[in-house]
Amino acid sequence: MGGGYLRRMEHAMVGIGKVNLDWSDIRSQVEAAWEDSNLRDTPEVRKAVDDVIAGLDAGSLRCAHPNGEGWQVNEWVKKAVVLYFPMRKMEVMEVGPFQFHDKMALKQNHAEAGVRVVPHAIARYGSFLGKGVVMMPSYVNIGAYVGPGTMVDTWATVGSCAQIGADVHLSGGVGIGGVLEPLQAVPVIVEDGAFIGSRAIVVEGVRVGQEAVLGAGVVLTSSTPIIDVTGDAPVEYKGWVPPRSVVIPGTRPKAFPGGEYGVPCALIVGQRKESTDRKTSLNEALRTHAVAV
Repeated sequence: MGGGYLRRMEHAMVGIGKVNLDWSDIRSQVEAAWEDSNLRDTPEVRKAVDDVIAGLDAGSLRCAHPNGEGWQVNEWVKKAVVLYFPMRKMEVMEVGPFQFHDKMALKQNHAEAGVRVVPHAIARYGSFLGKGVVMMPSYVNIGAYVGPGTMVDTWATVGSCAQIGADVHLSGGVGIGGVLEPLQAVPVIVEDGAFIGSRAIVVEGVRVGQEAVLGAGVVLTSSTPIIDVTGDAPVEYKGWVPPRSVVIPGTRPKAFPGGEYGVPCALIVGQRKESTDRKTSLNEALRTHAVAV
């Protein structure tokens, strides 16, 4: 982890009572317990893991963070999330007329955080929702970070440790993949101002750049070819959608022993303009390129 990030976190105010936590010591406890399973039931380690989950819930810690040039995966934070599961016991939770049977508590204090959560939206404790987030009936898993002003639309899912920026729109049925292991794996990252169209799927650590637009039904995995077809010659990316790109589903031919068939890819067909605001440039991009949402 970047030293600057850790120094900032060492004095973060997290959890009930606003207690100053020494993240260096907590990290040491987590790392030791990861290497030696005999330590995992000690009060010190259990408290350290609880503090990490509280930090994730408050947004003071993240499973990955921007470091100026890219994104840094915080493996020790992900280790704490993995350790947290066996420390929890199954319990029955009653929420009005509904009953749940699970190990993980639900996130609370939405009104205080300035978050709108529509029935039947669920966010697990240990996920972070920034001010102004709207959750239609949808799901956000532990370790995920959702930035301020983001819309998580109906039946969209945000997987464990996924990092969603500010003012993002995850349209209906969008699937954002989660990742806990391998620990060094980068989670899915959707940067500020991006628009993810209906039923799009983004998994396996794909990074969607700022203000990019994914049309309905786009599927991006770490191996999906993302081909910029706007120039004289195609330019291919994998695992990365450049900022402000407008992307639609596509296919390209591939020869197999049984014949030639079209295999899935994604096509960059244009750009959102920098000269206009996000909403205007989004609407213009959708109209200009006939992108289904």
